[in-house]
Amino acid sequence: MAKLPIIVLSFIVAAVVFAPFLAQYDPIAINLDDIKSAPTLKHPFGTDCKGRDVFARVLYGGRISLGVSFAAALVSLGIGFTAGLISGYYGGWVDTLLMALVDLTLAFPSLLLAIGISVIMPPTKFTVMAAIALVGWASFARLIRGQVLKVKEMAYVEAARSLGAGNLRILLVHILPQCLSLGLVMLGIKFSGYILTEASLSFLGLGPQPPTPSWGNMIGENRAYILSEPWMMLFPGLAIAVTALCFNLFGDYLQEKHTTYHDSQRH
Repeated sequence: MAKLPIIVLSFIVAAVVFAPFLAQYDPIAINLDDIKSAPTLKHPFGTDCKGRDVFARVLYGGRISLGVSFAAALVSLGIGFTAGLISGYYGGWVDTLLMALVDLTLAFPSLLLAIGISVIMPPTKFTVMAAIALVGWASFARLIRGQVLKVKEMAYVEAARSLGAGNLRILLVHILPQCLSLGLVMLGIKFSGYILTEASLSFLGLGPQPPTPSWGNMIGENRAYILSEPWMMLFPGLAIAVTALCFNLFGDYLQEKHTTYHDSQRH
């Protein structure tokens, strides 16, 4: 079951990476002689309201959508790991302060908070990335903090401390490696949410601005034609849905493998 989403994701990523070789048309070139053409061999996904090739725009839009989501995931993972490690290891007022910030972040619906952050910044892909990262770090921080609280009480950590290892060495050498697998599992689970958030912000006009394509703004730009020329929204919508679904399935697989491994370790 896990092989299918991995194969599909590999195909999608490969198509996006090699977009310049797969797309026959410029994704932002307007062609007034070929407006709103239905899918044909010449234009497999049809053309949009300005005569632009939808297939090319889906491929190039995937570069924006997946690139922004991946960058946001790495930033949120980095912030969350740092906060979780410091909070769980040092405890005291540092833990109280950081967990209060985590609770405050998690108290708001993630999409609404991301929209609120986006509207106070210029609408670009970097704005979307920052908004997603500033919303997503809190769940990583809470998860990693819980893992650190368990790991720091283990015998090998106490032994390293008694041998004179400093706090930074203990954190980076003895505790961090024990948290990496859990963080990566959660990243796999949450990545589909990042893709949907990026698409939502772009749909609302808070991300990359036309004519630069992204899956979300392609849907937003062509929503008026959903009944008359549905292919303009269908294909970017399918790209979002299939990619998010595959990452969900892959994340579930990683979670299952992680749980199975730790259950076997206990026995």
